[in-house]
Amino acid sequence: MQDARRTLTPQLALDQGETDLLLIDLGQGRNRLGGSALAQVFNATGDDAPDVNEPQQLAAFFGAVQKLASDNLLLAYHDRSDGGLFAAAAEMAFASRCGVSLDMDGLCYDPLMADVDGNEKKPDQLGGRSFEILMRALFNEELGALVQIRRGDRDRVMDILRAAGLGACSNFVGYPNPWDEFRVVRNARAVLREKRVELQRAWSETSFRMQALRDNPECAQQEFDRILDTNDKGLSVSLNYDPAEDIAAPFISTGARPQVAILREQGVNGHVEMAAAFDRAGFAAVDVHMSDILAGRVFLKDFKGAVACGGFSYGDVLGAGQGWARTILFNGRARDEFSAFFGRPDTFALGVCNGCQMMSALKSLVPGAEHWPRFVRNRVEQFEARFTMVEVIESPSLFLSGMAGSRMPVVVSHGEGRADFSETGDLGKVALAMRYLDNAGNPTEVYPYNPNGSPQGLTGVTTADGRFTIMMPHPERVFRTVQMSWHPENLGEDSPWMRMFRNARKWVG
Repeated sequence: MQDARRTLTPQLALDQGETDLLLIDLGQGRNRLGGSALAQVFNATGDDAPDVNEPQQLAAFFGAVQKLASDNLLLAYHDRSDGGLFAAAAEMAFASRCGVSLDMDGLCYDPLMADVDGNEKKPDQLGGRSFEILMRALFNEELGALVQIRRGDRDRVMDILRAAGLGACSNFVGYPNPWDEFRVVRNARAVLREKRVELQRAWSETSFRMQALRDNPECAQQEFDRILDTNDKGLSVSLNYDPAEDIAAPFISTGARPQVAILREQGVNGHVEMAAAFDRAGFAAVDVHMSDILAGRVFLKDFKGAVACGGFSYGDVLGAGQGWARTILFNGRARDEFSAFFGRPDTFALGVCNGCQMMSALKSLVPGAEHWPRFVRNRVEQFEARFTMVEVIESPSLFLSGMAGSRMPVVVSHGEGRADFSETGDLGKVALAMRYLDNAGNPTEVYPYNPNGSPQGLTGVTTADGRFTIMMPHPERVFRTVQMSWHPENLGEDSPWMRMFRNARKWVG
C-alpha cells in the first residue's frame, strides 16, 4: 500500500452529490449459487460454485481498482463474494445508516425472452424463471466488488475499466436513497421495499442472541437497540482549538529535549506509539522497563516525566495494572524511586490503560490522588477495542490544557476499565478530566458508547495541581490523523490528540 490514507471502506459517502453504485462482476454473469449463503439457508450446497475462470482478469481487476483509488474516483468499496450483491449493498447501507436502491434490470436480462420487460406480458407463466434469475443476480457469490462513484465521474471510471478489459462486466446497479429504505426494483416495480432499520436488526440479531448469552445481557440489549436510533449521526469532531497549531514549537526550537521515561512491564505493547508521540512533541523518550528500575540500572530522578503505558500487562487479566503496581509498592528501591519522583514539583506523569490501572493503585504515593477510583472488569464482561467518542472536561490537567469542551473519538482497548468507587476514592470529589459521550454528545453509561460502564461516563481523572493524569483511552494510538480509523476530511497531519503531548512540552518549558 503506497498511502494508508487512500484506504477504502464500505461506508457510503453521502456528501458528494449524486452518486452511483457500480458492480464489477468477475463472474461475467455466470451467477453460480453453489456453496453460497443463500444455498446454505435452504439446507443445500449445490454443485456449481463460483471459481476464478480467468486469472488474468482478476489481476486486471486489482490493477484497475488501484488505479481508480489513486485517482480518487472511488468513494466506497465492498467485496461482493461473501453473501452476494444483496448482502454487500445492505452492509454498505448499514455502515452509512442510509437507504439504498438497486435496479436489477441490467443484471436480469433474459435472452430467451428477447425483451427485458417480457415478464410484464405473461407474469403468471414467466414468474418462476424471472424469480430464479433475480435471486441468482442478488445472491451469487462470484468474485467482484460493489463500488460507489460520483455520477459525474462515470466516463472516467468506465474508461479505466474498459482499458483493463472489464467494461463488459461492469454494471451500474443502484444508488443511495434518502428514504432510509432498502429497495430492489425490477421492471419499474419494487420487488422488495424494507426499512433499513428492520433489515439491520435482522442482520444483527444472531450476534445479539449470542452476545446476550456470552456477555452482560443488558449491554447486549443496549447495543442491539442502538440500531433503532435513526438520528444517530455517528462519530464527529468538535474542537475548541486548532490541532495544527504547534504550541511546543518555541520550546523545541531551543534544542532542549527533556527526558521522559516510557515505562513498561511484561506484556505492555503501547510503548512505541507513546514514545513516538512524546518524541514528536519535543521530548527525548527513553524506553524504561520495570526491571531497569528494580535492578537500579535506571533512576527516575533523571526524568521530567514518566508515562505508564498500556497493552496487556500480565496478559490483561486479574487486575493486571494492580499487579504492576505491587511490584513497586512491595519493592523498597522502586517504591522510594516513584515516591521521590511524584514528590518533586517539576515532574509530571501519565497513565494510560493498564498504566491507568497501575497509577490508580499507586495513589498512596501520588500527591492529590486520594479520590481516584480503582479500575475493574468491564460491565460488559468482555475485552473492548473500539473507536468511541469522549469529551475533555475542564480540569487542572496539564495534558488537557486548552482542550476543555472539545469532543472527538479516541481508541479504547481494555478489559478492566470500569471506574469503581465502592471501596476507594470519591466520585463526588475526584477531579474529572474526560468522559464518554453518546453520538449526540451526551455523557453516557450506555454500552457501547461507554465501553466499560464507568459512572457518569468517567474515563480520565487528574490531581488538583494537574501534574498527574490517568485515563483508559489511548490518545497515543491516534496522535496522527492517519492513525484514526475515521476522521473528517479537514483534519491535517496532526490529530486533535497531539495537543496533549505538546501541552506537556509547553508545561516543562
